[in-house]
Amino acid sequence: MLRTIVARGTPGADSGNSASERGETVTDGRIPLWRAHNGLRVIALLYAFVWFVIMFPAYERPALGVVVMVGMVFWTAFTCWRYSKPSGRTNFLVVVDQVVPMVLFAACYLVLTEEQLRSGQPTVVTIWHASMVTAAAVQWGTFSGLLSGAVAAGANFAMRGYIDPNMWMDTILHVTIGVLLGLASDTARTSTERLAKALRTEAATAERERLARDIHDSVLQVLARVRGRGRELGGEAAELAALAGEQETALRALVSTGPVETSTGSTDLAGQLRALGSGRVSVSVPATKVTLPAADASALFSVAREALHNVAEHAGPRAQAWVLLEDLGDEVVLSIRDDGPGIPEGRLERAASEGRMGVAQSIRGRVESLGGTITLDTAEGEGTEWEIQVPRSGAERGDSAHSGDRARGQHGGATA
Repeated sequence: MLRTIVARGTPGADSGNSASERGETVTDGRIPLWRAHNGLRVIALLYAFVWFVIMFPAYERPALGVVVMVGMVFWTAFTCWRYSKPSGRTNFLVVVDQVVPMVLFAACYLVLTEEQLRSGQPTVVTIWHASMVTAAAVQWGTFSGLLSGAVAAGANFAMRGYIDPNMWMDTILHVTIGVLLGLASDTARTSTERLAKALRTEAATAERERLARDIHDSVLQVLARVRGRGRELGGEAAELAALAGEQETALRALVSTGPVETSTGSTDLAGQLRALGSGRVSVSVPATKVTLPAADASALFSVAREALHNVAEHAGPRAQAWVLLEDLGDEVVLSIRDDGPGIPEGRLERAASEGRMGVAQSIRGRVESLGGTITLDTAEGEGTEWEIQVPRSGAERGDSAHSGDRARGQHGGATA
């Protein structure tokens, strides 16, 4: 029976029209919050100006009041201009934005009369200095918004020299604004990071699919042809056919393995190692993900691949290899074993004395860079086993599923 398989996709999918190729960029999710901050600062300035006009004749030092109002106008115009651009939203500017409103607020102590201060009449800045709280909350998040709100409220207590219900209400408003806007900023920042990661994953997946199509149309077909023809010819060609078949299987597994990066920025090492399996390489990994920082996972994957390459090069085409990954919670253990002829005694030492890097030195360098240890167990005619132990940090232990204690047998070994 003839089967027709029809694959439907969106227009442009075949051309590799991924997010990165479309030029998509991630917009900072806090932009609306910065616009709200600028709007609040302008409205607060207008409100303060109205009260300034009303209270001006009663000020003790009206000239200083004019200086304060001019400073508010200048600082509002400058910060609104800077905050409207991504390049202007620097930590330094926000720090200065905590200082300037407080200086102008403190100057009001000299502008108002003693009676105005005791009666709770508005200062020149009125609610304008609350915009320092919104700036800190949007830039740095919840805790900074809470802290800035507490500082602004504390300054009011210090200036007035007394406490009443209205001042407590001002304190609650300052702190609440800082916390709520900080929570919104944290949420927007997290959403932006997740969207950026999703777009990177989409681009990587699209590129992987494109490469898979190219490989399928070229390399895999050639390997399949070599495998089939070698079996027909027999003899030494059959061995080449077997090798071609193994490489075909490994390559198919590699191009069919999806991205293994997790939402936390770490990588599933178990998913990477599965791609190394073939007819002569058995891979055993936990059913759950074994997550490590991307650089650590890449280094351990390279160690396993290098060890298997060494097996194929020195142990002969018929040698079997086994890859075992164990997650012990506080450390990850990777073992690569083969049933080849083993490494003759003194061979590694001779290679080192002759200045040759060799696979042992290469693997050891990678493992030591991770703060791990490596043990080589080998004897002539008894195969070779590499055991790599890499410690995890506390955060990594919390993110990883515990696979339980391992019953480890006692065996002799030499530290490579």
